[in-house]
Amino acid sequence: MKALFFTREFPPYVYGGAGVHVEYLASELAKLMKIDVRCFGDQNEENNNLTIKGFPYDNVLFNNSNGKLKSVFQTLSTGIHMNAEEIDADVVHCHTWYAHFAGIVAKLCYGIPLVITTHSLEPLRPWKREQLGRGYDASSWVEKTAIEMADALIAVSEETKEDVIKHFNVDESKIHVIYNGIDLQQYQVTAATDTLDTYGVDKSKPYVLFVGRITRQKGIIHLVNAIKYINPDTQIVLCAGAPDTPEIGKEMEDAVNEVKKTRANVIWIDKMVTKEEIIQLYSHADVFCCPSIYEPFGIINIEAMACNTAVVASAVGGIKEVVVHGETGLLIPLEQQNVAPFEPVNPDKFSRDLAEGINTVIADKDLRDSMAKKGRKRVEDYFDWIAIAKQTEELYKSLL
Repeated sequence: MKALFFTREFPPYVYGGAGVHVEYLASELAKLMKIDVRCFGDQNEENNNLTIKGFPYDNVLFNNSNGKLKSVFQTLSTGIHMNAEEIDADVVHCHTWYAHFAGIVAKLCYGIPLVITTHSLEPLRPWKREQLGRGYDASSWVEKTAIEMADALIAVSEETKEDVIKHFNVDESKIHVIYNGIDLQQYQVTAATDTLDTYGVDKSKPYVLFVGRITRQKGIIHLVNAIKYINPDTQIVLCAGAPDTPEIGKEMEDAVNEVKKTRANVIWIDKMVTKEEIIQLYSHADVFCCPSIYEPFGIINIEAMACNTAVVASAVGGIKEVVVHGETGLLIPLEQQNVAPFEPVNPDKFSRDLAEGINTVIADKDLRDSMAKKGRKRVEDYFDWIAIAKQTEELYKSLL
């Protein structure tokens, strides 16, 4: 059997959880079958069962396009280029709306079964209009079309499955819940601390860590607004880059600069760090904070848990299936607006509650150590890529 992956992200160009998912799933599935990855970029390599080819954006053709629409046009064009080379796979598997158009074309033109993994859903990400303008209507149409014509859908959590049923015309029997996973050998506690030295983290003081893109979805602004309520001795390490728009990047910069006027121990690493660096940061953090306002799964939480770090996270989406409240971390209730953009009804209360959770865990070493131990055990029990790859293989077989 041979599977074809269509994806925007693949190493070395990974900026979010979907890219992490595709990287590890492809690697693990390649131990079971042939995997052909076609992605956005300039990759070109072959390693036993795994073949990877990048398709670069056509920058020249769209030079005169509207700024917000340019990436949409480039995405659709790249989807065509991905199909222009002959496809001989038994199944095509797409990840995020950026790759869905390629999957639609492959199913129609080559007649092979289409599998979609729903890493996130456009109807629940209305802030994307800030980034794409009317292109958000195009991305929503592409996603809806692909999901409703797919032969099988993979939801990364039970709540994501319910969201798919609510927002799309899909037979429930086609939806399969398969969690995200993690490489347990790679993500584990390390004693190395050179990364902390590089970025100026004081090893004698506790710190709370954030890892993620600068986007409305990840809720980082709410954590920045919570800093004034966090114990003054606690360092804040924000590993945050790749802003969705210049505007939200500026909003983040202004918020951090305002906090720094009265607090010196805020460290903002405004770039995408290496895996080795992030594993060090996870390993020595006293608390990992995930303040997302929308999160179908939240792979960053299992990365932190695998590195024996307690988690304080918003009680939304798939996070509630990952973090066990009171055992592996604390879940912070988030009362949200019931219409777009789904922000907190009371943002200051949410920020205060995040800070209270962080302060509680940092102040109680026994609780922190217990959460660290139980978090690692939970990841080992439920989120191993080996088992997830086998579930995915079985799904493919059921379609042939």
